[in-house]
Amino acid sequence: MYKPHLLNYTKMTKADIVAKISEKLGMEKGDVQATVETFMEEVKTSLEAGDNVYLRGFGSFIIKTRAEKTGRNISKNTTIKIPAHNIPAFKPAKVFVEGVKSNVEVK
Repeated sequence: MYKPHLLNYTKMTKADIVAKISEKLGMEKGDVQATVETFMEEVKTSLEAGDNVYLRGFGSFIIKTRAEKTGRNISKNTTIKIPAHNIPAFKPAKVFVEGVKSNVEVK
């Protein structure tokens, strides 16, 4: 049954993740918070050092290179050169993608 009022996307925050892990494992929220923060810091540190992070069954935190391109400054009506640069990205594992495809309703 189609319910347009239920099409709002929900979000999960870091606090929500900490609360769920704490509940599932019976650990103190402070310990879980420190673990989650440390994990995120290690991923950032690895990417900043030029190393990708691979988590089998979940996905990869990778560095993508954006090529140099020409852009426009609309307010001044001029062209600008945007230099090549690297950005962090996440590439989900195939099993992760398939799980989302089969379990999340298209909105």
